[in-house]
Amino acid sequence: MKIGLDMMGGDFAPLEAVKGLQLFLSEHHSPANIVLFGDEALLKPLLEEYGIASEKVSIVHAPQVIGMHEHPTKALKEKQQSSIAVGYYYLANAKIDAFISAGNTGAMLVGAHYSLKPIEGVLRPTISTIIPKEDGKTGLLLDVGLNADCKPEHLNQFAILGSLYATHILGVENPRVGLVNIGEEEGKGNILAQATYPLLKENTQINFIGNIEGRDILVDKADIMVCEGFTGNIILKLAESLYEVTSRKNIQHAYFDRFNFENYGGTPILGVNKPVIIGHGISHSTSFKNMLRLAKKMIGTKLLENMQDAFRQETPQD
Repeated sequence: MKIGLDMMGGDFAPLEAVKGLQLFLSEHHSPANIVLFGDEALLKPLLEEYGIASEKVSIVHAPQVIGMHEHPTKALKEKQQSSIAVGYYYLANAKIDAFISAGNTGAMLVGAHYSLKPIEGVLRPTISTIIPKEDGKTGLLLDVGLNADCKPEHLNQFAILGSLYATHILGVENPRVGLVNIGEEEGKGNILAQATYPLLKENTQINFIGNIEGRDILVDKADIMVCEGFTGNIILKLAESLYEVTSRKNIQHAYFDRFNFENYGGTPILGVNKPVIIGHGISHSTSFKNMLRLAKKMIGTKLLENMQDAFRQETPQD
């Protein structure tokens, strides 16, 4: 098992990536082999400073960096020695089993699309986020920004991808799928919601429970919450603001602490053929540690193989 880690991506790279790597290695006695992509001259002193033995990691020299505000496609084309471009090359050629970056999100998405391709049968890959529930459980919301405009067929597939992720990674047995809508009754909502409902209802691969409303997002109504990326991103950013507001006002409560994105690390791109995890640009050490944990779990549980099996009979059309 080899996990690739972009050491140059993120506002606090490479220092926080090194610190996160140290945390991960300190809690795993038989860790996966970690392949680091970045400027060797910058990385070697930091690895020595934080006591990370050379036999535990390997460095692939990638001197270029794609900035957070660069145009994704242009940057990947012009900076082929960047940590993201080299990381994707290694992933596409099976030199690593998973790739992690907190760098330019657009470049990560473009790289995944052109380097890996979607799983056969998947119309569009998606990204999700963990939503903390009031009772201590967690839900999965998708899409949260990759697909702002969707067709009913896309949402139907997001439900399958989310269900498989919840089963194999979150440990939820027979996860309940809810369609985010403005009312519980069948027939509610806009044209997209109305057309998606019957597809979900007839889908034998999921446990569809019907429509859910905004008030149901934070309670234990559904395990998988499906919507197009515009709505999902609004919900995601609102959830992130809960942690920021309570922190600024010094409101101490374990529930609000669970909205800290660092606890979950990053979000995987669901629907591509290899594990790819995108971190927040302001990721610190805890986030990097948790992204490494997630990559290890995605590989170990054979999540991608299960997704490929689920879509083996699908005929792609977009």
